[in-house]
Amino acid sequence: MKVLSTLTMVVGLTACSPALDWRSLDIGEAAITVTLPCKPDRATRSVPLAGSNVPLSMVGCDADGGTFAVSHAAMADPTKVEAAVQHWQTAVLQGLHGVTSDQAQDGNKAVRSTWSPRGASPLPGAVRIIAKGASPDGRVMHMHAVWFARVVGAQVLVYHAIYLSPQAKPEVADAFFGGIFLQ
Repeated sequence: MKVLSTLTMVVGLTACSPALDWRSLDIGEAAITVTLPCKPDRATRSVPLAGSNVPLSMVGCDADGGTFAVSHAAMADPTKVEAAVQHWQTAVLQGLHGVTSDQAQDGNKAVRSTWSPRGASPLPGAVRIIAKGASPDGRVMHMHAVWFARVVGAQVLVYHAIYLSPQAKPEVADAFFGGIFLQ
């Protein structure tokens, strides 16, 4: 029991290291609050999702050698949400050079599990993917990413959060994803 509590304390301290200055950010238009370990930049651009161009908004920052980002887009056609999320996952995994939804560059399979943020019921298609690949310059990159969707008023919002790092730091990814709250 003592070993377990010591391990829990070490993991907690690692996720709260001085290089990670965690802060809450309310993203009102997305009806979500996220916790990021650094002051984020914001951007919006049009991207193709499930056969339509949609405005995609993102907040993100770099800290302790890793990149943290949360994106969202409103889907006009709720019947295209699942296709949009699948399209988004494929694009992100392809950007991790050599990783597909089924297999990582080094032959290891990308690990998928169901995931949903606090305060939400699990939804079909809500997923967490852990994969290892390479950055455009060939450096090894570890990815932890989540996708989910939900109805907000008359629209369906699709979300994506990602943590990319040259080192495998699952405890940091867990802290990041644990700080996602629906409003």
